[in-house]
Amino acid sequence: MNWLELVGWVGSAVLVWSLLQARVLRLRALNLIGCLILIGYNSALRVWPMVGLNIVLAVINVWYLRRMLATRHDETTYQVVEVGVDDQFLAHTLRVHAVDIAKFNPGFRWPPDDRPAGTAQRSAFLVVRADEVVGVVLAHAEAHDVAQIDLDYVTQRFRDFTPGEFVYRQSRLFTDRGFRRVVSPPGMVAPYYHRLGFRRTGDAYVLDLPATA
Repeated sequence: MNWLELVGWVGSAVLVWSLLQARVLRLRALNLIGCLILIGYNSALRVWPMVGLNIVLAVINVWYLRRMLATRHDETTYQVVEVGVDDQFLAHTLRVHAVDIAKFNPGFRWPPDDRPAGTAQRSAFLVVRADEVVGVVLAHAEAHDVAQIDLDYVTQRFRDFTPGEFVYRQSRLFTDRGFRRVVSPPGMVAPYYHRLGFRRTGDAYVLDLPATA
């Protein structure tokens, strides 16, 4: 096998690997890399139909990547919908993603042990993109006006994004309930709160909310 053949195999492998990705951003990025490698490979062999095909695929990937990166922090793309903690669709979402949730939030249990007495002190938010649920944030009230986050989960397709940020951006979701501080979930794997203005305090991240007028 010469080096050119090896390049072709590598490009094909990257292309196939990209199609196995559950995360949409990673899928597009890897697919673009595979297309670029195959453009070079097929150009060297003068296989112009394949060059044309991979150029078109590369352009499509670039278009989608630009769109995804441009809207990843866009409040018109992602909306926060508050639901009741007893909402059946919330329960269904948590049940469908239970195995994946446990990987990143090993201590999370639903329903919580203090129900139904503690229901009034709990809040539930779904982060949606069009009609697709991309994230779930659950919280409960603690002493000293603290909102303790119990779960901040992002579905696999959007794991390269941070849709939970839209809950924390809208501070009124917490301040209207009298909270002055938000604390990250205990034991969360790979937290991202340092990117949202939270400060590190021991093993947790804390967000101080603005005072209401």
